[in-house]
Amino acid sequence: MRIVLVGPPGAGKGTQAAFLAGNLSIPHISTGDLFRANISQGTELGKQAKAFMDAGNLVPDEVTIGMAKDRMEQADAENGFLLDGFPRNVAQAEALDRMLEAADMKLDAVLDLEVPEDEVVKRIAGRRICRNDSAHVFHVTYTPPKQDGVCDVCGGELYQRDDDSEETVRTRLEVYHTQTEPIIDHYRAQGLVVTIPALGKVSDVTDRAMAALRGEHAA
Repeated sequence: MRIVLVGPPGAGKGTQAAFLAGNLSIPHISTGDLFRANISQGTELGKQAKAFMDAGNLVPDEVTIGMAKDRMEQADAENGFLLDGFPRNVAQAEALDRMLEAADMKLDAVLDLEVPEDEVVKRIAGRRICRNDSAHVFHVTYTPPKQDGVCDVCGGELYQRDDDSEETVRTRLEVYHTQTEPIIDHYRAQGLVVTIPALGKVSDVTDRAMAALRGEHAA
């Protein structure tokens, strides 16, 4: 299957992408992984991306599109893939359409993870990270530490990243609504969009998505 996964920040795309790709035996292709791989391997596209990033600029669509195209042409993606973070805007979606058409392929579904905006803010703004080890992550509501502000694992100080502040989260949501959300209408016109309620347990959301891909009614 060839799937695009979309949803606002905090919707759990990365987590769901990993589970869905595993269940479907297809590679999980994320924009973040593409950038890291190309930069670490020193590819021409990686060098271009790094130059823009080092200058504090956004990486142009054509560079991102080139990385995605190269990755989708690898052998493990021959029978399908799950795209996470690409396409990020309508121009990228149109480029993906052209790529697939040229290869005589098509998307099977666009999964839209739906989460209320207030829940997104609550999920992200409530995160607290240990200064000693960023792998130690807590949440003031869902997984609170035993002692406020102190890591259960190592006793380090817990803090809120600047990217996780409510103001920053709302700015990120605005960018999502302006730039990425329009691709949902683009794909809805092609009859590809399936909306998945993304509240509740991770496993329940995965079950809903798998049921939708099988054409079953999601509970």
